[in-house]
Amino acid sequence: MSKTLKTILIISGVVLLVGILVIGKIITGYNTVIAMDENVKGKWAQVENQLKRRYDLIPNLIETVKGYAKHEKELFENIAQARTKYFQAINIKDKVNSSNLLEGTLSRLLLLQERYPELKANQSFLKLQDSLEGTENRIAVERKRYNESVQILNTYIRTFLGRFFAILANVSKAEYYEIPESEKAVPKVTF
Repeated sequence: MSKTLKTILIISGVVLLVGILVIGKIITGYNTVIAMDENVKGKWAQVENQLKRRYDLIPNLIETVKGYAKHEKELFENIAQARTKYFQAINIKDKVNSSNLLEGTLSRLLLLQERYPELKANQSFLKLQDSLEGTENRIAVERKRYNESVQILNTYIRTFLGRFFAILANVSKAEYYEIPESEKAVPKVTF
């Protein structure tokens, strides 16, 4: 074998090896940026799942609490009306009727509490608060995870080779989940 042929083979081998390494690096970089992009999308899907949970949970819980509170509110309003009627009564018959109305309402209230002790409005409100707090905590955790994956992707895209791979894979910078200043105030829940 001639010296020239050996040199050509060695150079070809080095070029082939470098080419394989470069192609391997390109494939690895491309796959890395794709995986990061998919991770960001997956984390955002989890944020949306928790937001949907919030939007599904809150109306259901509020309606449940309203149902219990409305029932108790109705009883307390009937008690207040019976009391008012009693003090406005001008004769015994009206006072007896008012008293019977009050007793009947109180009996209903006691019967409900005996049959359904969990209908106490304060327990329902406590459960609502716990559920809302748990949901908000889940959203905060998922939002944090999403923002962490956005940071990893965006940092990678800003690197020299990362930018090349992002362009190659058509992956762009992801947006952080930031809360607008107007929404940073603690929301008030009223019933």
